[in-house]
Amino acid sequence: MKITDIKSLNSLGVETPKFDEDKMKQKTMEAPNWIHFGGGNIFRAFPAVMQQNLLNNGFSEKGIIVVEGFDYEIIEKVFRPNENKSLVVTLKANGEITHTLVGSIAESYTMKENDMQLLLPLISNQSLQMCSFTITEKGYDINNDLVKRDVEQPIEKAKSYLGKIVYLLYNRFINGAFPIALVSMDNMSRNGEVLRDSLVTIAEKWKDNGFVSQDFVNYLEDEDIVSFPWSMIDKITPRPDSVIAKDLAKMGIENIRPITTSKLTYTAPFVNAEETEYLVIEDNFPNGRPPLEKSGVIFTDRKTVNQVETMKVTTCLNPLHTSLAVFGCLLGYDKIYEEMKDPDLIALVQGVGYVEGLPVVVDPKIIDPKEFIDEVINIRFINPFIPDSPQRIATDTSQKIGIRYMETIKSYLKQGKSVANLKYIPLSIAGWLRYLVGIDDLGNEFELSPDPLLSDLLEIIRDVKIGMNIDYSKVVRSILDIESIFKLDLYEIGLGDKINIYFHEMLMGPGAVRKTLNKYVGSD
Repeated sequence: MKITDIKSLNSLGVETPKFDEDKMKQKTMEAPNWIHFGGGNIFRAFPAVMQQNLLNNGFSEKGIIVVEGFDYEIIEKVFRPNENKSLVVTLKANGEITHTLVGSIAESYTMKENDMQLLLPLISNQSLQMCSFTITEKGYDINNDLVKRDVEQPIEKAKSYLGKIVYLLYNRFINGAFPIALVSMDNMSRNGEVLRDSLVTIAEKWKDNGFVSQDFVNYLEDEDIVSFPWSMIDKITPRPDSVIAKDLAKMGIENIRPITTSKLTYTAPFVNAEETEYLVIEDNFPNGRPPLEKSGVIFTDRKTVNQVETMKVTTCLNPLHTSLAVFGCLLGYDKIYEEMKDPDLIALVQGVGYVEGLPVVVDPKIIDPKEFIDEVINIRFINPFIPDSPQRIATDTSQKIGIRYMETIKSYLKQGKSVANLKYIPLSIAGWLRYLVGIDDLGNEFELSPDPLLSDLLEIIRDVKIGMNIDYSKVVRSILDIESIFKLDLYEIGLGDKINIYFHEMLMGPGAVRKTLNKYVGSD
């Protein structure tokens, strides 16, 4: 059977949509209220499920229109062949597995020229209340060559992802300048501000080059008309797992195997995900919004959203994840939950979270930081049914370190606390440098995860050898001095030399990573 065969899926115990799909699609396309950019796993397993809950319970009659602007194969090979449906496999810590067919996507589009023409009237419709985004941290980069070329030519010729989004918003502006909320749901601090700065900067450059008016820039800058709510999202959605695919095939579901696109996106007609999820959004929607609070979203003010995000990203989850990622790759692990059986790695993440993070954590009050870490370490990371990998988490680490570790260090400095006794965070940074060498603790080469700065970093570290007892202090300093990554002078505050020592100890030969870990965290 296909995942579009609702009757057959029902007979297998799969939860299927309880609303009239044809009616939903008709109402959505006539007067859309939600367009989402980014058709990845987190979207299908979380926002799309939330909207389905609203539809199932009669709180909404409309679905979501999804647009993919980075990897068109997601739409062409996953969404469209399956009538925009996805099978969400929820893997609970107690071993229970549930299956949900998500049918809340009314239509899907790429950002190819033909689809862009179809999107123009949808984005310009007065009914549209929000556009949301899960395009990853690197998706907000406006310093790439594609964006630079975009702003030198008329706006309708935009080729970059963000440039095309600005072009769509420009059409909303010239067709009525209707209000809208642009909601980043990407996993990064101050995401609404990052989205706003990226889009406004591009618009300003087009204005400076004479392709749009100042009035359009003013439209984007007026938060009473175009708002950029901040949000915090948290749900682990690993790459589609082949074991899950085999289980689904045994159930009789056809054409379910995972796909790796030409852009190295890991996708499938199904998504495997954990049960735990959080979504906190600033309640600032100038054109109204779907009643997502009825589906688990916490709406609050911007300050509280920022506090929750800061708590998670700089203390309670993301730093722990990155520490596990780099050392997991070095120690030969391919599953996060397997790492959580390793006493040294347990001690490391406990140290990063409880020992060094909690003393300076931002407490948002609506979620308790210590309880959040407790849940992460004792429930979420140890879940053997979540096939998440350190290799996935290690992706784009250069873009994450400045937030996941450096913000905690900054907090120590701002609060007048000494950083001299910090060891778990510096050890994690040193672990990342050792990871970049591309040789694991047994002396075997391994493939480094994608990272936008990888080629530059490899050029710096290319002559580093294992077991040679050579002084690589200049190499270490060359990396630690990259301001875009570290944001602070680590040598000036007394941590650069410590990181250098840890790094050199991990280079001494096979087993040196384990020995260094055990030396500094094993006894705690």
